[in-house]
Amino acid sequence: MDREFIPLLRNPHLLTIAGNFWPREIDERRFPPARKVYDTGPGTRILVVEHQPEGRPQAQIVFLHGLEGSSEAGYIKSFAQEALVRGFGVHRSNMRTCGSTEALSETMYHSGLTSDTLLIVKELRDRFSGPVILVGFSLGGNVALKLAGELGETNLIACVCAISTPIDLAACVRMLDRPGNRLYAWRFLSRLKRRVREKALVSPRVYSTEGLDGIKSIWEFDDRYTGPLFGFGNAENYYATQSSQRFLEAIRTPTLVIQAKDDPLIPFAVFSHPAFEHNPALHLLAVEGGGHLGFLSRSKPRFWLDGVSLDWIQQQIGSPIGAAMDAIHGTKQDAIASA
Repeated sequence: MDREFIPLLRNPHLLTIAGNFWPREIDERRFPPARKVYDTGPGTRILVVEHQPEGRPQAQIVFLHGLEGSSEAGYIKSFAQEALVRGFGVHRSNMRTCGSTEALSETMYHSGLTSDTLLIVKELRDRFSGPVILVGFSLGGNVALKLAGELGETNLIACVCAISTPIDLAACVRMLDRPGNRLYAWRFLSRLKRRVREKALVSPRVYSTEGLDGIKSIWEFDDRYTGPLFGFGNAENYYATQSSQRFLEAIRTPTLVIQAKDDPLIPFAVFSHPAFEHNPALHLLAVEGGGHLGFLSRSKPRFWLDGVSLDWIQQQIGSPIGAAMDAIHGTKQDAIASA
């Protein structure tokens, strides 16, 4: 496929909204789902929806959704469908309490929580003979990059894709508070508040709704809940310690970061981080338009992100299909990095 991206819409807000609501499905008759529950710690279980391709899988892909998303996110479904067609096993994970799994875990998730994903990766390495790959979207991208940095030289993960990733959490939360982003901020905050109310019913020892109605921003929410509950103290320290930008230099796994320069939720300036210039494992594919997770192409195939990411993944794992793709397009990995 042609790697050049021409967005369906020029307005990044409209493209972000279109990407969120665009209908996408997995052919479940061809690739039946299996619900797998992973025990990741005391009082914590994670639901992962698994599909396997026809024939022997060439690798397993673990998908990590964004803030207040789930395994049902459209961007995961279209990517998973394309991956299954190409012969990958896929695992659509739900972070703690997401995807109607409030009863499975006492605590919620956060932007730097890597322990659950690490356990899933280790179990998949035990179950399957092929490589395991991480693909993270938005908040899930931050988790994927942070885990890759934490693992360093460890070869548990074959490669990583991170899309529309808030690598600097504080900068992105401040951007979310801008007047033009009020709709996104309200949507995220209202869902987070609802989740706390639901958790307070089943885990009153951990979650309290006192003062919840007075919280007016994501920063205030993290300062009241996320920071203290996970031992970070406050929002500022939470953002400082859990932002994946702190771990970029330590990444040794081949990693593709895809980012739109007009993303309304992530200031593109954060990608001037020196690791993208000095760390050979990191490859930044930056496109002019795309909004936030809104990579809908003006022409077919509509889901440009899925194809370009899977082409790159197949190159990294030495897939014959990936090699053929590379030969056809005459484009090597370095071309992706400099696009």
